[in-house]
Amino acid sequence: MKKQFAYYCKRLWNGVGEILVVLAIMVPFRSSIADWNHVPSGSMKPTILKCERVFVNKLAYDLKVPLTTWHLAEWGNPERGDIVVFYSPADQKRLVKRVIGLPGDIVELRNNQLVINGQFAEYVRLDAQYTANIADKERARSVFAREQLGGLDHPIMIMPFVPAKRSFGPVKVPENQYLMFGDNRDDSADSRFFGFVERKQIVGKVPIVVASFDPDKFYFPRLNRWFKLLP
Repeated sequence: MKKQFAYYCKRLWNGVGEILVVLAIMVPFRSSIADWNHVPSGSMKPTILKCERVFVNKLAYDLKVPLTTWHLAEWGNPERGDIVVFYSPADQKRLVKRVIGLPGDIVELRNNQLVINGQFAEYVRLDAQYTANIADKERARSVFAREQLGGLDHPIMIMPFVPAKRSFGPVKVPENQYLMFGDNRDDSADSRFFGFVERKQIVGKVPIVVASFDPDKFYFPRLNRWFKLLP
């Protein structure tokens, strides 16, 4: 009996040990190197849709101590137009938004027209491929365009039928901080509401959608969105 007990204890310990080894590898990997992030809202439409999972490259700008925001090394900074994951200054939740203002920039929004350092963004027609997965009713009531200004060239969405903060600033982005907007300008809680984001709060860069599910169709996979590179 004692031998059997010892045998089962050994097997249990071996199993636990294997799990601990896997965790010891995966936790630091996801914390410092690469991770995924669930997008629960439509604040980045039409670029990122509700209920998509995006890949987060945590080595895009720096190397952090696992499970912290402490930087061991930095080799770059976010650029205007990058989609990033960061911790919200309001509640520390992880958000996905686009970098619009860099340190030193003066940024303004005039009735949804972006102005950076006195230069006005231009808006051109958006290819239909970017709106193909948006519901017909919502698509018919919304306005879509490509926003172009300096390093910016990306889709945006305007929803005239909802109340929104369509004018903002001008504000000057402080040193070592960034200004974030959602691509869905009329349905995004971003820097217009919670202010600037410190450099150390930026987790990593988002280059691609890895999985997509449609909540309006019983979470059926949007197969044309899987592994889709983001503008």
